[in-house]
Amino acid sequence: MNESKDFLRTIVEEDIKAHKYNEVVTRFPPEPNGFPHIGHAKSIAINFGIARDYNGHCNLRMDDTNPTTEDTRYVEALKDAVEWLGFKWEGNVRYTSDYFPELYEYAKQLIRMGKAYVDSLTEEEIREYRGTVTEPGRRSVYAERSVEENLDLLERMKNGEFKDGEHVLRAKIDMSAANMKMRDPLLYRIRHAHHYRTGDAWNIYPMYDYGHCLSDYIEGVSHSICTLEFENNRDIYDWVLDTLGLTSPRPYQHEFAR
Repeated sequence: MNESKDFLRTIVEEDIKAHKYNEVVTRFPPEPNGFPHIGHAKSIAINFGIARDYNGHCNLRMDDTNPTTEDTRYVEALKDAVEWLGFKWEGNVRYTSDYFPELYEYAKQLIRMGKAYVDSLTEEEIREYRGTVTEPGRRSVYAERSVEENLDLLERMKNGEFKDGEHVLRAKIDMSAANMKMRDPLLYRIRHAHHYRTGDAWNIYPMYDYGHCLSDYIEGVSHSICTLEFENNRDIYDWVLDTLGLTSPRPYQHEFAR
């Protein structure tokens, strides 16, 4: 290895020395909703490059949680981009949609713990209740629903009984948090849309912040490397994994500048 290392490789080397993980596992997790661009190329080079440098492996995972914008032609284009840059992903291409059943079970677990609830505020009301950078938000009256009611509503959301936007599932965290992303973030929303892989099996789809950290955990990712725009999202990433007690071992997010 070159003696002049970037900060990400320094973190990885420290984790290896501390025997934090058995293997370095990274992932490249694009949304298949457009053709590859220079930002994808940088992420590919970093994630696959670090895995290669430390004898680990990198997964290619399509973050396919928004069926209204995704298409198999984008999946193929992203696969081509990885190969064109000279890298090879571990095993088969992975998809967040592979994990929809597990993500749903984890959501029910959060409800049983009193850490998530079905909210019926409108999109405008949710925005209004969130507060501002200088003013705390206020929690929805629907946050007081019982565990049984929340589980029932979530099941009915999944089964397609409600219209888009009628309900959402939210985490129950802190409506006065300085990081506004922690003010009871959305975990699931209703989408009556045909998914290019799961068809019409699901009427609810996980939000990025919820699906991403759990997909990393399920795949045994050690280092979740993101662009700097996701720095504030790291608190949700940690909250979901820590609250569910998924600690052995668990991934950590690290950000790099675009």
